[in-house]
Amino acid sequence: MTRTMKLTALTMATLATALVATTALADRGHSMNRGDGGRMERGMERGMGPMADFDFATVDADADGKITEAEMTAWRAAQAKALDADGDGFVNAEELAAMQMKTMETRVKDRAAQMVARMDTDGDGKLSAAELASRPVPTGLIDRLDTDNDGAVSQAELDAAKERMADGGRKHKRGGDRDGRGRDNN
Repeated sequence: MTRTMKLTALTMATLATALVATTALADRGHSMNRGDGGRMERGMERGMGPMADFDFATVDADADGKITEAEMTAWRAAQAKALDADGDGFVNAEELAAMQMKTMETRVKDRAAQMVARMDTDGDGKLSAAELASRPVPTGLIDRLDTDNDGAVSQAELDAAKERMADGGRKHKRGGDRDGRGRDNN
């Protein structure tokens, strides 16, 4: 193997590793903004989080029940090569975008199928307007957003809640003269 080929393989393996890590972290960061630490979207309720999609058997090339550094390196190199759609030895932005779009499309389709399965009360495999409208409001949602205690949520209260969420909940934490929902303790 020539020096150039070795450098290209090493670069591709490094890129694939960075890509996988970056995608996992970006995905985790996105789902963490939901307030559940990303557990629901990334599969933490199943105990695996970002590793939920990791296929041990694929990486364990000799099927001995163990993954060696050499097997991991070979697997990463294969992933990098698979990303290189035009076969030029490099991965460009379009190739990365195509991979991310495929990943997102799979995730969205899976989530949509789960929604239909959960909400399809008549079992026809489709959601009617009535089935969509009958979704329960999350427990306590109105109460959490209704900071003036009038039993309803105004646009101003919704905007304030969005601002608190965008700030990661750092504003209006429990303590002081606020009860964690922006309400005075009085």
